[in-house]
Amino acid sequence: MKSLFSLEDRVALVTGGSRGIGMMIARGFLTQGAKVYISARKAEQCDAAATELSKIGTCISVPQDVSTVEGCRALAGKIAAKEKKLDILVNNAGAAWGAPFDEFPEHGWDKVMDLNVKGLFFLTQSLHGALKAAASPERPAKVINIASIDGIRINPWETYSYQASKAAVIHLTRRMAARLIEDNICVSGIAPGAFASDMNKAARDYGEAVSAHIPAKRIGRDEDMAGAAIFLASKAGDYVVGDTLAVDGGVAYCTTTSIDR
Repeated sequence: MKSLFSLEDRVALVTGGSRGIGMMIARGFLTQGAKVYISARKAEQCDAAATELSKIGTCISVPQDVSTVEGCRALAGKIAAKEKKLDILVNNAGAAWGAPFDEFPEHGWDKVMDLNVKGLFFLTQSLHGALKAAASPERPAKVINIASIDGIRINPWETYSYQASKAAVIHLTRRMAARLIEDNICVSGIAPGAFASDMNKAARDYGEAVSAHIPAKRIGRDEDMAGAAIFLASKAGDYVVGDTLAVDGGVAYCTTTSIDR
């Protein structure tokens, strides 16, 4: 069982890895022996997070905005300059925007879609060669896309582009998986529920109140997210192709109550 979930000798890149869910995943990968690169738009935060995570294992900061195709290619170039192959890519970088229906702005729509959907696709495309170099039938490379339970069912908040983007991520994960398995690259996803983060300030600041609406009676813990990501990234998840795992304490499938991520 130890080898089944081991990430020894694997190289991973986690976008949005300087905080929140990305940092939970990066920390989990490090505990299992992976060498981890984290990327984020803000260089100072990314560097500080890498310094903290380096207390566990080898963690390297590669700051980059991946909301544009050029940014995605630039990040892929930075990884290529350091590594001949990439075993694991976690597409976690994301943004949200909330505004009333009649006032929802185009730039709020574009910002979210560009990062959450377009950036995810084009970063994977830009790293396709590095992923193929690491992949084999016996040990496939992994791409893990971070969606949200808001892509599975709606919440009461007027976050139109965010909810649409996460539904798109879930379907895009299936389509990418169908193509990339040909190259021994397994694509899968995680749809988080309520985890305390800057993205989910309700769970962060009002965890007890939010917990009352979750079937599991609590918000997500760091190890809940790390465990799901380790499963998909390790040998244990080699036969999971195209599926998106809801990690939400039962909100998406066990209740009609809406909880915002």
